[in-house]
Amino acid sequence: MAHDRLSTIFAALADPTRRAILARLAEGDATVTELAEPFTISLPAISRHLKVLEKAGLIARSRAARWRSSSLQGEPLREVTNWMEPYRRFWDINFDRLDAHLRRIRQEPSDSTLEKGTAS
Repeated sequence: MAHDRLSTIFAALADPTRRAILARLAEGDATVTELAEPFTISLPAISRHLKVLEKAGLIARSRAARWRSSSLQGEPLREVTNWMEPYRRFWDINFDRLDAHLRRIRQEPSDSTLEKGTAS
């Protein structure tokens, strides 16, 4: 079941418009109109994006009078981060190894340097 939830979250995050909406909501709650401002798409299209984000649990929506506000929900992002953590460690270890290897290569004299030193 957790995999299905992750699939839903990743599918929601796959769209750049939805990621931009989440970035905006990280600054604070916003209405549909406020969220639509930077985009050249219709309000109904923004509402569809919000429904996808809500289904994934990435946002919560509330209604006060005629205004519908959205807010960022952190738990699904924590699930993604927890899932990705072993991969981050894998890459960190491999980048550290690569860095160490590149430092060793820079410190080792090249064959041409050795030849120049012995030829003089």
